[in-house]
Amino acid sequence: MTRSACTSILIGKKATADGSVLIGRNEDSKAAWPKHLVVHPETFDQPEAFHSKANGFTLHLPKHAFKYTATPEWTDQYGLFEEAGINQVGVAMSATESAYANARVLAYDPFVPDGILEEAMVTVVLPYIHSAKEGVLRLGQIVTTLGTGEANGVLFADHDEAWYMEIGSGHHWVAERIPDDSYAVVANQLSIQAGLFDDANFLTSPNLATFAESHHLWQADTPFNFRRIFGTDTPFDRTYNTARVWDGQRRLTPSRRSDPTDSNLPFVLKPDRPLQVDDAFQVLGSHFEETPYDPVDPQATAPHRFRPISLARTQESHVLQLRPNLPDELAGIHWQAMGVAAESQFVPFFAGTTTTPADYQVGALPPSPDSAYWQYKLAGVLVDAHYWHFQQALQQIQTATHALLLANIAKTDGQAKTAPDLAALATTASLANAAIAKSAWQTFTARLLQESTDLSPLNFSTDDQL
Repeated sequence: MTRSACTSILIGKKATADGSVLIGRNEDSKAAWPKHLVVHPETFDQPEAFHSKANGFTLHLPKHAFKYTATPEWTDQYGLFEEAGINQVGVAMSATESAYANARVLAYDPFVPDGILEEAMVTVVLPYIHSAKEGVLRLGQIVTTLGTGEANGVLFADHDEAWYMEIGSGHHWVAERIPDDSYAVVANQLSIQAGLFDDANFLTSPNLATFAESHHLWQADTPFNFRRIFGTDTPFDRTYNTARVWDGQRRLTPSRRSDPTDSNLPFVLKPDRPLQVDDAFQVLGSHFEETPYDPVDPQATAPHRFRPISLARTQESHVLQLRPNLPDELAGIHWQAMGVAAESQFVPFFAGTTTTPADYQVGALPPSPDSAYWQYKLAGVLVDAHYWHFQQALQQIQTATHALLLANIAKTDGQAKTAPDLAALATTASLANAAIAKSAWQTFTARLLQESTDLSPLNFSTDDQL
């Protein structure tokens, strides 16, 4: 099982109000496909090899593995798909942003059937890296030597920088360091527009230039545009992908005028103002609000012309925040929203937590009420039935709950200087954050159920007493 659509965001430390580095992504595949949030402990006796159930990919692993958070599938039948997390030394990873490579490139470097896939990337990379750049190099070495079975974009971050890596063929890739004062929004396309071989802000697979030149994909005296050389530019892109990048950029840089079908939208942009973590949530939860393309707006004139960022197939959404000047246990925050980002709550889990709530560790098919995934999906389904009626109440619960969660983060930060055990503090605070959100949304879900009973199409009113 492969992923078909995601949307990603990366924000540099000088583009945020508090100096955080942020990476985030919607994981899109199926409308009803549960996710868990877990913590893998640090181990010193890791199994010698990883074997993928998805395609037989095999990799020898180091014995020592760092502790890390992860969001695996409810079943490992099709592989792990751990997707995102932060490890104990403050490195974050999100994988992957599925993409498309063109036929010219794949003719000369086809995908490898038993190469690494999205399913395995977080599992075999995140527990073993000390920095974002090291993550690029580890995954890059795997792709170069063992190959990959698909085109992907992969996000890495640490307390200093964010890197976006794109795998464009069976063995070739490029990565760009996001400028500190900028951000990037990516939507199922190979998007990096440059690959400067003598620039420290870029990393590439060995012999990338030779490969492209020898197969007449690139002329050495012209700019090396990875997007143009390896990617696609089709009507499908302009319907399915480009408009999502436009939607994110119009929110963060409204001063720049552009069009949702513009195939030349820049990969990186500077925001018009310092960004908050909430801005990343809003991008990942966006569905073309206040434009003619919003699928839930009854007044929209073209509500299904473009594929929105937030849609029913989102299994989970995450923002991984690396904050400055704090101990690793508290500096990293894994913000987790189960289900559709537009209709869920981003709940903060400190990277130092040693566990997650029981309801985040369960959830399967058929649905069950003991699962955090299904609790938030239930609220979303009730909202969907009467979206325009409930949208204001939805925004209010999200805003009010976020304020409570920010307050608890600030309280926890204040306790850090005197806490005898930072891991215990991170764990207690993370469990409290989940409980705050759960309580608020249980009340909200009950309200949705109660009010929905009177919105049935079977209503018929002639007399209040009848």
